[in-house]
Amino acid sequence: MKKYFKLAAVGLASITILAACGSGETSTSSEGGDVRKVKVAYDMASKPISWLDDKGNATGYDVEVMKLVDELLPEYEFEYVGTTSDDLLIGVEQGKFQVGVKNAFWTEERTEKFIYPKEFLGLSSAGLVLKKENEHIKSLEDFASAGFSLAPIAANNAQYTVIDEYNKANPDNPVKLDAGDAFTVDVVQWVNEGRVDGGVIIEGPFQKQVLDEAGPYYNLKDEVVYNEFAVIKTWPLFNKKEQEFADAYDKAIKKLQEDKKTNELSNEFYGRDLFEVLDKVER
Repeated sequence: MKKYFKLAAVGLASITILAACGSGETSTSSEGGDVRKVKVAYDMASKPISWLDDKGNATGYDVEVMKLVDELLPEYEFEYVGTTSDDLLIGVEQGKFQVGVKNAFWTEERTEKFIYPKEFLGLSSAGLVLKKENEHIKSLEDFASAGFSLAPIAANNAQYTVIDEYNKANPDNPVKLDAGDAFTVDVVQWVNEGRVDGGVIIEGPFQKQVLDEAGPYYNLKDEVVYNEFAVIKTWPLFNKKEQEFADAYDKAIKKLQEDKKTNELSNEFYGRDLFEVLDKVER
């Protein structure tokens, strides 16, 4: 019987060791307990919002904010996965990624597929690309009143929702809105070629494409202009099963906002502190 109990004890110890080794594939131990590894998808071609730099590192406003969130959440370890905007949405919805960042606006349709946390990630300037001769067009109302044509926007792009919301609120002066086939239309090129009178674009990408000396359309810096019509909150999109993770994010991002870390990153990546106009943000 003594031999039996000794063998049983050894067997039990072996099983415990094996179980501990197996659990290391999904989590690692720390002073505070287990650390959960989560995948953070980001649009790797959306400079300065998020992109893959020359050294192969993920960076940009959205990514750098999430890195600070990670520092405040010792129970999580973030792994950044660069992908396309479309793949990010599909991947987060299907659980391939736990969260995704892509300068995402809020839409009712997306609430059915993703968890929107309580706290937003950042702010984005949305505006119109216009030819220099039309720089007097300062708002969507001006654009609609002029009868101008707008570059197509894919229906699954939140920018489409923004224009659609304006049209519903202004049925007597709507913008001519057409759904495009692709998620992204090269609005700068379309406007420059005269195919349309204007197009919706985010300020950061416009600066990098047109105003940056290394931008593909720097030669058009005196031909086209950017006129802001709204500053809009942007959000991380969490998989529907990640409520606990989203709650943890909320606590971290709130502290970062209180400490003005998001203001600093807005200045660094967008060249302006968009949080200064937060009290005027309606969306």
